[in-house]
Parts: sequence; structure tokens; C-alpha cells
Amino acid sequence: MYSRTKLALKYLTYSWHASNGRGHGIHSPFVYEFVTEVLNDSRPFYPYIAIEKIRTAMLRDQRTIGFGDYGKTTLVNANVKISDIAHRSLSGRKFGQLLFRIVNHYQPKRLIELGTSLGISGAYLATADPAAFLTTMEGSDSIAKIAAENFSKLRLQNIRQVTGDFDKTLPAVIASSAPFDMVFIDGNHRKDPLLNYFHQFLNKRPRDAIFILHDIHWSREMEKTWQIIRDHPDVMLSVDLFAAGIIFFRDTFRVKQHFNIRF
Repeated sequence: MYSRTKLALKYLTYSWHASNGRGHGIHSPFVYEFVTEVLNDSRPFYPYIAIEKIRTAMLRDQRTIGFGDYGKTTLVNANVKISDIAHRSLSGRKFGQLLFRIVNHYQPKRLIELGTSLGISGAYLATADPAAFLTTMEGSDSIAKIAAENFSKLRLQNIRQVTGDFDKTLPAVIASSAPFDMVFIDGNHRKDPLLNYFHQFLNKRPRDAIFILHDIHWSREMEKTWQIIRDHPDVMLSVDLFAAGIIFFRDTFRVKQHFNIRF
């Protein structure tokens, strides 16, 4: 993982070269629409307040739980405060609300999230379209239970939780499910597992799919992984928001394009 100082310097460099996030100079009609109608949509959608109340509660929750971390280094069993987990692992408000707007705009119906954590990003995904169905996967039983409490508080009925090591649980989920229209990966920060997950989803995807990888600049390894995925011959349109990389699959994309857009 990059240090905060290193990450800040990398963001400054990225921001200097990225498009300004207003759509100026973007010649792809699809990406222009994404920037103007999704990225910059500032409407205060109704679920935002309830979800952010849950986030605030998690940031203050002094309960301790034991958990295993499958995704970043090695499996760790420890008693940790929920507030510490929230500070370390929750996606930010701005990004969570972008996930909501992506679902709201493009209307994918079968969603999957790798890395439930405490359920904030999953809540944004699931509330964006009650007709959509989210499968959310988490490595830690105890963290998944807290997420389930939060989903219950929000009265979300369109979520299925799967708990366990992704390497063991994901193949069965993919095999038993219809192709996922939207894939959000935020549960592993290592090259080989990420590429494995990417290829599993790629091998069974609908024509119009959206893949989102969080923390693509989290470390040198993550940056290399994102570069490999960007360069895959099936990937024709990718967007780097620094916080995440987004891949849009459409049969109409004939020329490979990549965009860095300030967010």
C-alpha cells in the first residue's frame, strides 16, 4: 500500500493530466453522457440520508468483533472495533453515491459486489433500483453479520449475502447465477486474485456490462493489475477516476479508448 504522502502526490499528478470532470474536450458521446448525467448529477436522491446515518453510526460503534481479512495481505483473526473497520474500509460518501447513480442511470438488474464490508456500498447499490438484485460477498462472517443488521435497518429485500473466501465461494456463485450486469470488486488488493475474478466474470458476462474496480491506485500492484485489465482485448472503453476504474462493455465500441477523469 502506498503511504498517504505518496498517494497524495500520485493524485496531484493524475489530476494535472486528467480531464476536468465537466465533459469539456471529451469526444466520446457515451463518456460525455456518463460525465454530464451520472458523474456530475448532484440531485439529493432520497436514500442518501438514511445510508449516511448508518455510516455515521458505524464510525462511532465501539463494539468489538473478531474477523478474518482475506483481501489485503493474509488472513488475520483479531478483535477489532467496528469503528476502526469503518474508518479503514468503508467507501467514501461521494463514491458510494456515484455507485447509486450508475445503477440508477444504466439500470443493471443483476449486481454483484465482492467486499461487503459493513454494507454501505451495498446499500447504495441496492437502493438505486428496487427491481435490481444484489449479491454481495464478504470474507468475514462477523463483518457480514453487521452488514446484515444495516441492510435490515434500511429494509432492503433485494440483497443476497454470501460469506467466505472468494476463491472458494465465487465460482459456485457465478455458475449458479445468470450473468451479472454490474460487477463491483472491492474485496481484494492483490494482483493474481483480482485477475482471476476479472476473468471469471468476463467469461460469463452480458453484452452490456459494467465492471468497477475500487482502489486501483492503492498500491503499485493494484496499478499494474488495472493496467493489465485495461489492456485486455475485450476491454474497449475504460475510465480512471483515481478512486476506481470503470469498464463499460458495449458491442458498439469499435476503437479502444481510455479516459482519466477528475472526480
